[in-house]
Amino acid sequence: MNSKLGLDSKKVAYARQLAAGVAADVQRFVDGYTTVAVERTLCRLLGIDGVDANSVPLPNVVVDSLKAAGVLGEGALFYVGNAMVVTGKTPMQIAEEIADGKLDITKLEIRPKAEIDKALEAPIKASVEKIKARRKRREDYIEKIGEGPKPYIYVIVATGNIYEDVVQAEAAARQGADIIAVIRTTGQSLLDYVPYGATTEGFGGTYATQENFRIMRQALDKVGEEVGRYIRLCNYCSGLCMPEIAVMGAFEGLDVMLNDALYGILFRDINMQRTMIDQFFSRVINGFAGVIINTGEDNYLTTADAVEAAHTVLASDIINEQLALIAGLPEEQMGLGHAFEMDPMLENGFLLELAQAQMAREIFPKAPLKYMPPTKFMTGNIFRGHIQDALFNMVGIWTNQGIQLLGMPTEAIHTPFMSDRFLSIENAKYIFNNMKNIGDEVEFKEGGIIRTRAKEVLDKAIELLEKLDKEGLFTALEKGIFADVKRPRNGGKGLDGVTPKGQNYMNPFIKIMLGGK
Repeated sequence: MNSKLGLDSKKVAYARQLAAGVAADVQRFVDGYTTVAVERTLCRLLGIDGVDANSVPLPNVVVDSLKAAGVLGEGALFYVGNAMVVTGKTPMQIAEEIADGKLDITKLEIRPKAEIDKALEAPIKASVEKIKARRKRREDYIEKIGEGPKPYIYVIVATGNIYEDVVQAEAAARQGADIIAVIRTTGQSLLDYVPYGATTEGFGGTYATQENFRIMRQALDKVGEEVGRYIRLCNYCSGLCMPEIAVMGAFEGLDVMLNDALYGILFRDINMQRTMIDQFFSRVINGFAGVIINTGEDNYLTTADAVEAAHTVLASDIINEQLALIAGLPEEQMGLGHAFEMDPMLENGFLLELAQAQMAREIFPKAPLKYMPPTKFMTGNIFRGHIQDALFNMVGIWTNQGIQLLGMPTEAIHTPFMSDRFLSIENAKYIFNNMKNIGDEVEFKEGGIIRTRAKEVLDKAIELLEKLDKEGLFTALEKGIFADVKRPRNGGKGLDGVTPKGQNYMNPFIKIMLGGK
């Protein structure tokens, strides 16, 4: 590693070694369990979609019937596949008959496994090919019309109405945005189902549904042709439906997904066991679909001090990297999170922020790092806020970040107007152009503030990783090591949706999507 900060490559390698041990320990647990969300995802991968007469999603209907019968651990594929053999019907027809009360798939005669495997071959192949085709479509599109330079300019839309979101997204793309993130409506992460169809009402954001994904993808493709560059679409596959939303995004051509192993545990009180199981399969899907994941370490600094807790962000990023590698995600798809969140009144705060960002870039050289703007110390003074965002943008271009989530001058006042977004994009484009090669020109003084800070944070991160290697990640979360938030191993939301895998359990998608590994 060629380090402008003078970081010790052996220390970085040691940190990764420790994190790999932590991640492997988590994976040993994950491999023995499934969840209602994983099984609903498998139903969707078999082509089960839509809702019943009471607007309950059919994947929920199927999985809830298995759970009620006490056989969820045997898996949806086993029972649906068996029903296909016995009845000769498609997975969708089987789901509809379960919803109508005409069929109980848990009471059918169990046929030989070879017959079940044979019945499942066609729907499995169809969904895999559909995701492959979507990925190729994106790659062909980018080759055809190109895309913006890094850092990608990332902005949000959050009206609650998907059709109004489209208007705002098109305007942002024309103004220079490279990634449009459709913020998810408040509280959707706690719903143990995915709403169906286009939605026009949401609070603080818009529901993440497959139809909403389709509508926005179509709109961004159209405006991308107009402006002559590919516009990436981002949404959220976090919360209680993590892998389900991942597969919906894979089907509809999303490019970026908020997909963090720890965010839901810390900030939504979702059970840690449920989250770790769900996140593995969601990342396998995202990796296969070519989707960049964004992780949420930046949020640690909204509850903990950005100077004192910086090492927790680095340690978590390294753990997230190792968990992602297990799930088959290449480094080029890891939008590991960090943030510009120090008190703006701090003496030499800019130098400390620069050290943090350069350190992240050097430790994760291939990752399209997701750099988050100042939010914690935004006051409503739009002029100072615009300057804070300008300093953030300077660090972003200086340290070659991959994804720059733009701050808004009206942060802490209201959901941004299109004019606010225009000012933020203008700010970033001016600085990115004017300071384009500053990172190539400037070196950091040996023994100076910047180098000293980076080495100190790395050393503290290693100390933390050594502790995690001994105690395990679950114990660390119970003790509140990340974000100053403590969560119980058997508490939080969604634990009742976790079950050990039975002897008939199958999920061939993992092997297929990991390239047969």
